[in-house]
Amino acid sequence: MDGTPADNPFQHQNSGKPLTITFILRRVAIFYSIPANTSRMMAPMSKTIPDDYELLDSGHGRKLERFGPHILIRPCAAAVWEPSIPPDQWKADASFDREDGHAWTVNRQLPDSWNITVADIRFRLSTTDFGHLGIFPEQRDAWQWIRQTLQNTAAKRTGPLSVLNLFAYSGGATMAAAQAGASVCHLDASKGMVARARENATLNELATRPIRWIVDDVTKFLDREIRRGTRYDAIILDPPSFGRGKSGEVYKIESNLPNTLRQCASLLSAQPCFVLLSCHTPAFSPLILQNLLSRGLKGGSVESGEMALIGKPGVLPLPHGTWSRWKP
Repeated sequence: MDGTPADNPFQHQNSGKPLTITFILRRVAIFYSIPANTSRMMAPMSKTIPDDYELLDSGHGRKLERFGPHILIRPCAAAVWEPSIPPDQWKADASFDREDGHAWTVNRQLPDSWNITVADIRFRLSTTDFGHLGIFPEQRDAWQWIRQTLQNTAAKRTGPLSVLNLFAYSGGATMAAAQAGASVCHLDASKGMVARARENATLNELATRPIRWIVDDVTKFLDREIRRGTRYDAIILDPPSFGRGKSGEVYKIESNLPNTLRQCASLLSAQPCFVLLSCHTPAFSPLILQNLLSRGLKGGSVESGEMALIGKPGVLPLPHGTWSRWKP
C-alpha cells in the first residue's frame, strides 16, 4: 500500500489537495521550536547540481525546474518567499496548475516520455494529471548514500545483501541497491508504478538482476514475510501521508507507520545494515522521524535531516520532505 491509487499511479505522496500557506507556516514554526542543540542531527544538504535535474527558482507557491531538456513550473506550497527571477520571466515548456482543474498548460510541445539521469540512475519521465513525472529528485542524496553504504558493507561480507524497498514508486532506491549488487524486493501498491520501475530497471541495464517486483498492500505483505521467516539486511520506506492499497486498504501515516516499523524490525537480519525512512508529510519533522525509528528499532544510532531540491549557487534550496536512518 502506498499513496498511489491503483488507477492513478503517479499520485504518490498526499491526497492531491494543495497545502495552504497558513498550514506550511504553522509547521515551520513548530519545526523551529526544536531546541538548538538538536540541530547537529540534521545532515548537510548536497551543494551540487543533480545531473539532469536542476531547481532554477522558487517562490510565490511555485517552483521552476529543469528535467533534462525541459523546463517546467509546478506548485509548491513550501515556497513562501519571493522568487529570485521575476515571475513574468519564468519561461517554461509547460506549467501545472492545481487550482484550475489539475491541468498542464503547454507552451512547447513535450514528448510522451523522455529519459534523464539523476545520481547515475536513468529514469523515464512523463507528465500526468496529478503533476508528477515519475521521479522525486529530492531523494538524490539518499540514492547515492544507499549505493555507497551497500557497496561498503558488501565488501566485508560474502554473498549478496538483501534489500526491501517499500512504497517504492518508480524505483530510484531499488536501482541504487541493485547497482550496488544487492538482491532487492520492490513493493508498491500501484501496478502502473511497478511497471514503470521495471522500465527504469531496463534503462539501467538491471533487468536481469535479482529484483522481485511486488504489487501488494504493505501491511499484508509484511505480515506474510514475517510468517515465512524472511529476513532483509536493509529496509527502505517512503510512506505516504494517506494512501490506498490495491484492494482499497487505507494507509494513514500517523496511525499506521509505527506498526510498519515494528514489522520492519521483525524482518531485519542478524547483521542488519540500515533502515532508511523518508516522507513528505508536513507535520513529520526530522526529529519526529528520528523518534519513530528510535522507538521502533532497538540499539544502534539514528540520524535525521531534511530533503531538498537544489540548484546552482544563489538558488535557494527548497525543502521537500524529511528523512531519518538507523544503523546498528
